[in-house]
Amino acid sequence: MIWCLLFALLLSQFALAQRHDEDLMSFVTLPEVRALKWEITHHDRDRAAPGYWFVAPYGMIDPESPTRKYLQYQVGPYIYDQDGVLIWAGSPMFDNRNTFDFKAVHNIDDKPHLSLIAQRSFDETVPGSGVILSQHYEVESQVFKLNDTWEFNVHEFKILDGGKTALACVYQSKMLDMADVGRPGEQKLFLTGGFAELDVATGEPLFEWDSSDHLGLHETDRFHTWEEPMGAWGFDSVHMNAVDKNEAGDYIISMRFTDTIYLISGVDGRVMWRLGGRETNFVQDFVFSKQHDVKFVSSNGTHHIISFLNNASDEITTDEIVSSALFVELDTTANPMTARLIARYNRPDGQLSRLRGNTQLLPNGNVFVGWSQQGYQSEFSPEGDVLMTAQFASDRFSTYRAYKYEFTGRPRAPPDLVASVYGTTEDDLTTIFHVSWNGATDVASWNFYAQAYDGGAPVLIGNVSKTDFETMFIAHGFLDWVSAAAVDHQGNVMGTSAVHRTKTPDNWEAAGFVGSSKAPSPMNPSSIYKEAQAGEDHASSALLSDGDTKDLLAALSQAYQVVRGLGNLLIFILVISSFAGVLLGAFWVLRRRKLQRSQPYRHVPSEESFPMEETPLRNNASD
Repeated sequence: MIWCLLFALLLSQFALAQRHDEDLMSFVTLPEVRALKWEITHHDRDRAAPGYWFVAPYGMIDPESPTRKYLQYQVGPYIYDQDGVLIWAGSPMFDNRNTFDFKAVHNIDDKPHLSLIAQRSFDETVPGSGVILSQHYEVESQVFKLNDTWEFNVHEFKILDGGKTALACVYQSKMLDMADVGRPGEQKLFLTGGFAELDVATGEPLFEWDSSDHLGLHETDRFHTWEEPMGAWGFDSVHMNAVDKNEAGDYIISMRFTDTIYLISGVDGRVMWRLGGRETNFVQDFVFSKQHDVKFVSSNGTHHIISFLNNASDEITTDEIVSSALFVELDTTANPMTARLIARYNRPDGQLSRLRGNTQLLPNGNVFVGWSQQGYQSEFSPEGDVLMTAQFASDRFSTYRAYKYEFTGRPRAPPDLVASVYGTTEDDLTTIFHVSWNGATDVASWNFYAQAYDGGAPVLIGNVSKTDFETMFIAHGFLDWVSAAAVDHQGNVMGTSAVHRTKTPDNWEAAGFVGSSKAPSPMNPSSIYKEAQAGEDHASSALLSDGDTKDLLAALSQAYQVVRGLGNLLIFILVISSFAGVLLGAFWVLRRRKLQRSQPYRHVPSEESFPMEETPLRNNASD
């Protein structure tokens, strides 16, 4: 029976591996989702900051029409732990639309939140917006594009303290006079860059700024006067890509195509100073270009520490040999003003991030950098030691930014559970459980329950530690009505699944069943529970995770995880062979301890075991 079970399990997962890409995860409990796998190197795990990774993979930055590769959900917001284990797949929530600037937000109230930019749909039936989610993954606020703009720009959505307002980049197409570049009276179409501070509740702009009102065309290096506008929206002459605000009420912005960071007055919008580019106001001991994600680290109005990603290149030009994250101290009281480099973190692989990226100072002083292409990211110690590097296993996806935050997720939806029964005789039936809870962050283990009928008393039949997004559990016997409960590290039940009927073969005989009847009957866990409590013979166990059968469960679980990602028959055969010895030994032990049908649930006490009990299942907590 065990051989049949193993063969059926591995064969089904091998079929999945043949149908799908090996660089994406698949799940029994979340079949509509294909999450990206990671390639991770921990150089010094003990010094890494606590937290989860927040990424938003996409295939191309413009909205894509639905294709066969998006029959299952792939692109959108995702949360992973530091081992690349999936925590939350948000792609179904946004229907495979691209999302950007996905991160945790801790400055709204005393509870964690999430924010992101959801791009418009390919057919523009769904508009783009800035979105704030609760820790329950429910939409709390949504801000849409301003009038006279063609979309909610994908570069920035920053929630300011208190959560009442947010910053966003704004692009507009305008006809501009070319006098500034020696062509007076001649006009051409430009895509100007700016930003707005928005009221989160109403979406109304509280402050607006546009480059065409304050910057000269001569500052850009992105067009020639004899060229015609590129595309329907005109020359992208400045490429605004980041904005932040300090306590003094002034704004710092990044213009990629002028190689300049600007401080903008929150009173009248004037340019207070320029850092970098052709008209810098600072004496600098460093250079940078094509930068992204400028942010205040600290600012008192005259002295500032800022961070940003120095791309040092774009699709056309290369100014340095490696991209880097920079931390810079600015003194605007000095004459002339000074800009001093205080920390540089070079891209660990020595390459250039020609597009996108971000820099994040973590609470413990570490620095987390998203280098964008293929999701490449790294964490540094304050001294510059590389603590971790990671990237998507797939080279077909990137993420505009990548962040690391501590976060507590409390999904209101119940855990997802799938159970199936396998076996060839009435004595050797086995129920296999798969359970997951999309977005729950504190699950330590899973309790598994069975009941004799719908509404019957649930009987605890097993507990398994959670080590991956999806947890598998194997129990002896045909258990028809089943459920699972998530347990935290303190032993508290966090939430329970609905009660599910176990999936059975459409045709038992075709599935190899050779029992006395055409189909087996489910077992009654309540009577089994009473037998166990009465203290009868405990020499046998129905749980494959106890005693000598523990190795068998580990082998099955490992085989399941390995084969789920395999892509060819040769590796499939090698996996079967590698586990044959363990399986033969475990199968021999199991056969010696084979249970009688009248006593299928006898418990074997051990230090790792648990009492079987009838347990009332609680509903999901409201927060």
